[in-house]
Amino acid sequence: MSTLRIAPQPDAVDERANWSADLYAEALGAGRGPLFLRREDGWLLPLEVERWCADPDAADLDVLERCEGAVLDVGCGPGRLVAALAARGQRVLGIDVSEAAVARTLGLGGQALRRSVFDSLPGEGRWDTALLIDGNIGIEGDPQALLERMYHVLRPGGLLIAETAMKSDLDERALVQITDARSTVGAPFFWARVGTPALLQYADHAGWIPVDQWSSGGRSFVALRGRNTEWLTPSQGTVAAIR
Repeated sequence: MSTLRIAPQPDAVDERANWSADLYAEALGAGRGPLFLRREDGWLLPLEVERWCADPDAADLDVLERCEGAVLDVGCGPGRLVAALAARGQRVLGIDVSEAAVARTLGLGGQALRRSVFDSLPGEGRWDTALLIDGNIGIEGDPQALLERMYHVLRPGGLLIAETAMKSDLDERALVQITDARSTVGAPFFWARVGTPALLQYADHAGWIPVDQWSSGGRSFVALRGRNTEWLTPSQGTVAAIR
């Protein structure tokens, strides 16, 4: 399995400062890039701003069809999935550390809060479905910690849908910065990218079992449920209100 390991980050970085920086906010406002995550060795990971700001594509719709009950979209970005679920009459909340992302989600008619997934969350332990789409398994560069956190965010038997990297042997943790390839903003922060095999390994250690894997539109996804939990139906364990 291909792995990139970087020395520990010397100083704690507030993730909000990076994703609320001008370059990211301007890209979301314009609905287009170019925008990248720049690794320390200069390699650039394109951020698909145009797709994030467009209507849900076929792969997104496939994800939305699988959502059960009340849905938490972690790292909702500009809100296309939140808005689409809300339009279907589904209870949904997006969380994101970017002010611009939250504002755009609200503008589309969705509900969203500026919040890290590692903060206290409304309805914690009662969400039926959680989404980690568009590379958000990489949040804070620690898929294991993120999956452990999601175990406590969802209700017993809740559904977690995560998007994985198409390169199946990928398992990378790196220091990155946001850039438009001309200027770079913010302090370096950790980000991760994992293919399906690595994600399943992390999920196993975090108490999840895989219930589905699929590819659509050149993207790949995994659906997980918690191990050794009582499998409730959405109507039994749903979030009563979003505050």
